[in-house]
This record gives sequence, C-alpha cells and structure tokens, in this order.
Amino acid sequence: MMKKIYLLPLLALGLFVASCSDNSIVAELNDSDGKLAPVIDVPVGAKQGELLIKFKASTLAATEPGQLKSARINRTALGCLAVDTVLTRIGTSKLERVFPVDQRTEALTQETGLSQWYVVRFDENTDLQQVANSFAARGEVEKVQYSRTIQRSYQPGIRATSPGAATQAALDGSNNTTAFFNDPGLAAQWGYVNKGRLLPYGTLNSFGEQIVQAVQGVDVGCEQAWELCTGDPSVIVAVMDEGVMWNHPDLKANMWVNEGEVYGSDEDADGNGYAGDRYGYNFVDDIGIISFNGTYDTGHGTHVAGTIAAVNGNGLGVSGIAGGDGTANSGVKIMSCQVFAGAGGVSMYEEAKAIKYAADNGAVVLQCSWGYNSGLANMLMYTPGFTEDGDWVDGAPLEKEAMDYFIHNAGSPNGVIDGGIVVFAAGNEYAAMAGYPGAYPDYISVAAVAADGTPSSYSNYAAGVRIAAPGGDSEYHKCDEGKIYSTIPPLDGEYYGFMEGTSMACPHVSGVVALGLSYASKLQKHFRAADFRQLVLQSVSDASLESYFQDTKTYYSNYAYYGSVSPMQMEPANYAGEMGSGLINAYKLLKAVEGAGVELRVPNMFVSVNEQTTINYARFFADGKNLTFDCTIEDTSVATMSSSDQLNFTLTGLKSGSTKATVTASNGTSQEFYITVRKTDGWL
Repeated sequence: MMKKIYLLPLLALGLFVASCSDNSIVAELNDSDGKLAPVIDVPVGAKQGELLIKFKASTLAATEPGQLKSARINRTALGCLAVDTVLTRIGTSKLERVFPVDQRTEALTQETGLSQWYVVRFDENTDLQQVANSFAARGEVEKVQYSRTIQRSYQPGIRATSPGAATQAALDGSNNTTAFFNDPGLAAQWGYVNKGRLLPYGTLNSFGEQIVQAVQGVDVGCEQAWELCTGDPSVIVAVMDEGVMWNHPDLKANMWVNEGEVYGSDEDADGNGYAGDRYGYNFVDDIGIISFNGTYDTGHGTHVAGTIAAVNGNGLGVSGIAGGDGTANSGVKIMSCQVFAGAGGVSMYEEAKAIKYAADNGAVVLQCSWGYNSGLANMLMYTPGFTEDGDWVDGAPLEKEAMDYFIHNAGSPNGVIDGGIVVFAAGNEYAAMAGYPGAYPDYISVAAVAADGTPSSYSNYAAGVRIAAPGGDSEYHKCDEGKIYSTIPPLDGEYYGFMEGTSMACPHVSGVVALGLSYASKLQKHFRAADFRQLVLQSVSDASLESYFQDTKTYYSNYAYYGSVSPMQMEPANYAGEMGSGLINAYKLLKAVEGAGVELRVPNMFVSVNEQTTINYARFFADGKNLTFDCTIEDTSVATMSSSDQLNFTLTGLKSGSTKATVTASNGTSQEFYITVRKTDGWL
C-alpha cells in the first residue's frame, strides 16, 4: 500500500524590519517597530546545518545589486553587516537564493516575494536553536524556517506487483472490454471503465479463495468522455514524485520536452536556472538526469504518470485518462519534477523549487501523491501532522508561498487557464481527516474508493477531503487486480504493474482535470483556475457513493502475505457524506466545460521598437491545429507580421504607434486584434 509522506511542522517567524547597519553599503533603514517574534524549539527531524531565511525586501534592496542576480553564486555573505555578522559567527559555507534566476519570470519572482527566500548552510556542529534565535533577533529578517529532509512514510524498496497468470488470461480475454483503444491493459483498468469484473467469474486467487468482485459503473467515466476528447498536448501535468521513466515505451511520446535542452547536460541552454532539464528536473541530485530504477525506487512516479497520460491506441500496455487518441502528439504532456530518489527525498526548499519550476515551465496541473500524515492519525501507528489550516500556513510558509505561486501564476491570461490546479492524495492513515497540504481549501484532496464503490479501507476521509476516485483495495478484494494497473519501470521484464493508495486515486483526478482542460482547449474556452476547480468538484457521478456502502466491510491486513488470517472491519456508513463531493466523473466535467468559461480569442499584442515576439494562432480557433493562417496589418509602417509555415508568426515592431490586425484561418473564420509598438518593453 502506498503511504504518504510526513513532514513535521516547520518554524515560521513573522518579523519586522529594524535596520541594516552596514554603513559602507547603505544608509541605515529606519522602519523598525521594535517587535520580534518568539522562537520555538527545534522540531524533531530538523536538518542540522541548514536554515531557510526570508529577508525583508528592503534589506535585499539595500545590498549590492549584483549579488542578487544569481542564485547559484558561491556566497557566504549578504552584503549587510547586521546579517553578515551572524553568517560569519555560525561558519556559513553557502548563502544561496532558494529560487534560481530565470529572466523570463524574475520580475514575477520578486513581485511575489519568492526572491526573498534564501537557504543558509553552516557548520552542522553549531547549535541550531541558537542560530535560529540569532536570525530571529535581526530586524532585517522576515521569516525563519527550519529545514527538513522529506522522507516517505511507505517503505522504500516495496515495488509494484506484476500481473499474474490470471490477470494475463483476463487481458487476453473479454474482461472489461471497451470499444476504445487497442491497449490490452485497458481491460484491467477498472478505474476508467468498470464492467463489474476484476477477474473472470469463478477465478480463485493464489490462496484458493473467491475474490470480491467489482461493481459496474464505479469508474471515472472515461468511456463517454473519450467520445468528446482524449487529451491535448498543450496541457502539461507536473508529476512531483519519484522520477518518471521518460523513455518508457508507453510514456515517451507523451513526455514534456524542453526542446532547447540536451538531456543531462551541464549547460543551461534556455537560461531558466536548471541545466539539462529536457524532461523535467531531478531536484534530489540537482541535475537534469531523471532517475527511476534505483535499488530503493518503487516506480511510484512512473505509475502515477501512466494513469494520467500513458499513450492510448498504440496497441501496447495500458491507456491514460488523457493519453490522446493514438495519433501523433495527441495526449497531454508529463513533466517529471523528481523529489524522491532511492530511499531519500528533497529538503523543504528543494520541494518549493520544484513547485515553482513547474509553473514557470508551462505546467497547469500539479500532481502530488505525497503529503503529511493526517492530524487525526492514530499515534500508535503514525506521527500526526497538522490539524488546522492556520497551523500549516504558519508552520510551512515557504511551501505555502510556492503553492500560491503555482495556483495564481501557472497558465496564462491568454491560454486555456489562468492559474494552476493542485491535486493531492488525502492520505492512507485510516483517519477522519485529510493530510496537509492537500487539506487546505485551495487544493483538491482525493480520497480512494475500492472497485465496488466502498471507501478504501486505508483511505483518509472527512475534513479536508474534496473528492473521491478509484484507488484500489486489495486487502478487501483479495487480489492484486483490486489495485490500480499502470506503467512502471521494468520489473522482471514487465513494464506494467499494480499499486494502490490515495496516491493512485490522486492521478485519476489529475488525469480528469487534464482531460477537461484539453476539451476546453478544443472548444477555445478560457477559465480562471478557481472557477475550473469548482467545476471539477461539482463533476461527480450521479449515483452517490453511499449507494455502494455496506453495513460492515471486512478486509484482511497484509492479505498478500498471509491470506485471510487477520480480518479487520470498518463501517462504511461512517463515511457517508465524508468522501468529498463524490466520485469524480470525466464525462460530467467535459459537459460542464461546454457551458462554462469564456471564449478564448486572439489577444492584443505589445512589442517594442526593433524587437520581435512570436505567436501561434492555432489555439485561438476551433480545430486550430488542423488549420493554417494568414495575418494582415493595416499600418505596416508600425509593425510587420511574417511566417514561414502559416502556423507560427513573428511580429516585428518598427515604430511607436498602434494598428489593427486581422488573422484569417483556412476555414474562412477570422478575428481582429490590435498591435501596440512602444519604445520600451513591458505591458501597458
């Protein structure tokens, strides 16, 4: 069973600016009110020799400007005597801005305050509490946060289970057949299309026992949804997890590709602050090489990615919810933001970097099959996490700010969605509360159901849960086929296997969200992220989950190892109304998209004199990817528009002024817009 990650609450100290007394650089700042926040004790698991510091904007503005233009320069001083005194005393080995400088987004990074976060590394033998106290006492510091290495709460090394002979026979037969796609594994993906059988009737499991069968219709409604849309490559999903096997035969065609980068190169070709990030980035090892098959890797990231976007219709393996229609470049794209490798994981600041990286490089869905333990988890089995929104906000300010950046700044005002959608697993602690960050109202936290619609025995529920999706429950169904079938790195020659957990329910929702955004793109619809999130939560199956609930549900702890020797009971009635808004339904979301949003139209364009900008008009016209375009400008003394392929156009500013332009598609439809040429860059 795939368990969730737990992070202990981190220190957040809200401070006020006093003064930077480095008179050799700037005059003294006089905006202190004399208040200093209290310092809490070092939490268990805090990383020695490392703190996260958010400096006041005025403090950074007063330091040497050249030092702030690079996040990776080897520095041990800020350029402010009051702060540098502390840095020297603690034996600082590196002072590094958390978020690398990307000139494309630097202005926004500063506007949102993320540029103010720094990681400080120092002698590990220095008392961490005293260092935190020293920084907290500086008025130039806004927040101090302890760092921590993220650890999984599921056991590293426990990999997916491969399909057995019974599953193989079912895949070769008629189980769960559907008219869509020729991927043989689709027959085992009951979460997409559930015909009421996990295995042929009469099949006994490895213990010689009858399995608990599925119930028809307990799925996310792919069969109807695929009639309308199967996925669009303009939609990018960032998978924050173990590394995704980017060259998996059933995933490679649907991987996001950063075209300017050479995989694993030491050169940052596109200047985004990350070298060699062709398919995403390995934030664990700080390199562009994505790892996925180490001794203690589980295949989790690859499994999650397959549920979202395994290539459809290629006659191979499994299908993806938004994996396309079998034609070239038709599915949504997967970006691998690797935060786990082997038995280890990233620190808090690297996690925040991964979130911002996803937003800055085009992702609009953040897939997070991880999180902290539920605050109501059984203390005999787990270390409980946050219990209230305010506790998480105060305890993990860097994480919260990075998430805010994603939900407000991913996407585009001129694209299918303005902002981003964050999807989290609710947790596997059997608890009546979702874990954070997913439990926070701005995100979608996903509970898991079994193949018969009952709550998965392990799933968190109630407070903080927003929606439910198929996650599997093999200890109830008494077979691996009751789990979720998807892509994995090769295991004994197999590229496909079974996993279960809210970790597997989560990508069902991410896949449906991506499919809905793909359909919006097809219809030239534009949404605000908050509005689209509400559509998702409202798009649930007609039948309430309670209609599948029983008086009691018996499952067997560690069934795969011992069989039915340890029966456990749960009462599904206690989950009534506590599984979020219901079981997510892709067809309902797509139909909701038809009647919502606003028409996506060619935006007015701005360019500087003697500068150029590019645009592709396909996304602003119905069936645009199958059309060609022509653009005319009324006053060609102001600007010109050129194209070599009638798809991608280059606008060149010639002189200050404004002029109307018309773009006409090969199907005869047209749109008008205005071009403004200015003496300097920037938006009006």
